[in-house]
Amino acid sequence: MIMRIRPFKALRFDKKVVGDPGTCVSPPYDCISESERAELCRKNEFNIVRLIKPEPRPADTPVDNRYTRAASLLADWIQKGVLRRDDREAVYAYLQDYTVHAQQFQRVCFIGLGGIEQLGNAVRPHENTLEEPIVDRLSLTRATGAVFGLILMLYDDSEQVAEAIAGEQVDGGRPLLDFRDDENVRHRLLAITDAGKIGSIREMMEPKNCIIADGHHRYQTALAYFTRAQRRDGAFQMMAFANGRQRGLSILATHRLVANLRDFRLQPLITGLRSNFNVVEYGFNGGRSKDTARSLMLERMNKEFSAGETAVGMYAGGAFHAVVLKNRAAMDSAVSGRSGAWRRLDVSVLHKMILERLLGIGERDLASHKYVEYVKDTDEAVAESINRVDAGEKQIAFFMNPVTMEQLKSVTKSGERMPQKSTFFYPKVYTGLTVQKL
Repeated sequence: MIMRIRPFKALRFDKKVVGDPGTCVSPPYDCISESERAELCRKNEFNIVRLIKPEPRPADTPVDNRYTRAASLLADWIQKGVLRRDDREAVYAYLQDYTVHAQQFQRVCFIGLGGIEQLGNAVRPHENTLEEPIVDRLSLTRATGAVFGLILMLYDDSEQVAEAIAGEQVDGGRPLLDFRDDENVRHRLLAITDAGKIGSIREMMEPKNCIIADGHHRYQTALAYFTRAQRRDGAFQMMAFANGRQRGLSILATHRLVANLRDFRLQPLITGLRSNFNVVEYGFNGGRSKDTARSLMLERMNKEFSAGETAVGMYAGGAFHAVVLKNRAAMDSAVSGRSGAWRRLDVSVLHKMILERLLGIGERDLASHKYVEYVKDTDEAVAESINRVDAGEKQIAFFMNPVTMEQLKSVTKSGERMPQKSTFFYPKVYTGLTVQKL
């Protein structure tokens, strides 16, 4: 199986019509709240959010609804030159410069049309999907005949061919788009039109398999769309491809906040944990500051993780705890039919051995979001989570180590998918940099 890559002529926002194109793009549709949608609309009347997150109306019908209105708006924008197709086919270099946890990084992607394959050896998912988002995205795709959002795909290339070409493009060309988002991430887009360079990228990618990093629902939507469309020229959809070997590929942790447990008491939980875990408490107010206690917990988590152990952090009852699995056999017996790579994930152990076994929060409960809230590990996430426990809004905060690329590869190679919200690829690839008209 080969990974097929094609250049394409993208539709892009024309600055002569819209002003600053950086005010016309947005985060992925599923990351946008209603208040954020309103703010994006205020930034520019031509913001892409009007197409990717169209508002429903009470009087919607099968022939007049949010999807048909998005289709009409897209046609209007194309007619008015708001979105203009590039003259030459290109593969687009996409660079994101960002800071996380006081360190600076640059992630390099290239955007091209990727062949849509059935999930398997060539394309491997790492998360499960839900039916509702797929139905929603499929309705939008069929109505508009367009693809707006990017699927982030990971591949492995020790020679860093695409990164070198992108670097040459940055040195010798002017960006098509250059802006900073609300999180101070710098986004740059450059067109690679040289046939030789495009050929080098295509040749490099041919023997590769890819892991879907972000955009599982978008990929499943593409599968459903192209299966029905039966395209004679093959199924190709716009994707962003990132080399998993680059330093700028950041996978951050996603912490868990627990609430709504009836009659919750900390001591029975600690007692239950000690059966299969080593539990180290880091208290404060007795000569140790709260910040020091927190740092000690996080350092212990990281140390155990680096040594190949399974460890999570916990804050409840006015104290921090490092919780380290000591009895792997207990996890093995609790989960059957899973690979060793899956059973060794911190998040798998948390979900099965702690949330499910000790707190009674099963998979259906996790999906309902009644008991568990997921918190992405941005710079203030840990402090804010602690504050919410202190305020009584939450009962327990569980802090996670990030999944590594090696773990991601091992689990997906076994044909398995990680528990929900296992990975957080930062920063998000933005929507509206390029648009593909099908």
